[in-house]
Amino acid sequence: MKANVFSLLILANGISAHAIKRHNASQQSTNACKATGKAVYLITNDAENAIVALPIQADGTVAKGTVTPVGGKGSNAIDSATNQSAGPDALLSQSALTIAGNNIFAVNAGSNTLSMLSISQRDPTKLALVGKPAPVPAEFPNTVAASAKNKLACVAATGKVAGITCASFSEKGLGAMDTLRSINLGQTTPPVGPTNTVSHAFFSEDESALFTMVKGDPAVNNTGFMSTLAIQQSQGCGGASTAKAASQDARVSPAGTAVLFGSQVIPGTSNIFATDASFGAVVLSVDEKTGQASVIGKQAISNQKATCWAALSKATNSVFVTDVAVPHVVEMSTKDASIISTTDLSAGGDPGFIDSKAAGDFLYVLSPGNQTSNAAVVVMDLSGGQGKAKEIQRFDLGDQAGKNSQGMAVLE
Repeated sequence: MKANVFSLLILANGISAHAIKRHNASQQSTNACKATGKAVYLITNDAENAIVALPIQADGTVAKGTVTPVGGKGSNAIDSATNQSAGPDALLSQSALTIAGNNIFAVNAGSNTLSMLSISQRDPTKLALVGKPAPVPAEFPNTVAASAKNKLACVAATGKVAGITCASFSEKGLGAMDTLRSINLGQTTPPVGPTNTVSHAFFSEDESALFTMVKGDPAVNNTGFMSTLAIQQSQGCGGASTAKAASQDARVSPAGTAVLFGSQVIPGTSNIFATDASFGAVVLSVDEKTGQASVIGKQAISNQKATCWAALSKATNSVFVTDVAVPHVVEMSTKDASIISTTDLSAGGDPGFIDSKAAGDFLYVLSPGNQTSNAAVVVMDLSGGQGKAKEIQRFDLGDQAGKNSQGMAVLE
């Protein structure tokens, strides 16, 4: 009997210990179940331009990856404040590279071309150039948008010859760029900025329109604008549908804006969240058919220097914006651009941040560094919901990329 009681006690203790272990395993499982992307990409924008591809680990952090030349040259704008080569923010833009399907597209501002590369389905850091870089009929291309639905890639350029041009793409590579839709900026090549330059090209949610943000210059009473270009479908041989961009765009300068920059389409709405480097950000109500837009939400950010880049997180249903001269990340509402939270990242030594991208429960932010700080990618965990973003990693890019680096794309 005593032996049986003793055995029962041992069994009870074992069950108790086993229960505790199961609890820990459950907690680990919860951490492991956070949604992540597959890889993060940016361009070096050096004399030999290349794409840096960083694999995303199961916990959302990144690791050292690959550097793949894209067959073109990078370049630097001229900083109007110093009359020296710009860097960080060498291209004065958002979306210097973008992903459509299993292809990635990168601008080459120094050689006036656009490159297309394939992404390996087995290893997302393994890239291969597809065909040859396509010549762009303009100077200093600095932003690109690509539509998998339409098999169309569109580039905006901001040099002496500025404007918007598009090309079809296939598994063989890029086709020829179409006729340039000119933007009269009165610029040079390289351009002097950041004001009075092209900012960001991107497609609407249904990919039926291309939007391009152009910065004004408040100092000379030059207002920026938003361009809307319809994507038209035509029947080709055998009944196949072919997409092309309309020959002329519609342009509007929403009241209360001046230096429109990085933007995000708000899913399920006709609204666009757009940063404005002169004060903060706005939410625009947009009519894609007419290209008209009006401000329905506006928020100034105190102590900001140049709020320029925006990343939408589906996990938090909010937008995160960055400033090249202030080391913080500001979370803002998709409805009215009101501030939800501000995360101070000054402890990492970064002077500020530029391009960013959200994937799953994480946000990836690029700091190109400067003469004293290496370029880095900061990873933030967003799984706590709105207002609870927290830094979990600062990944030093070392010799893979420096202060010329630009752009951010994530394969999900």
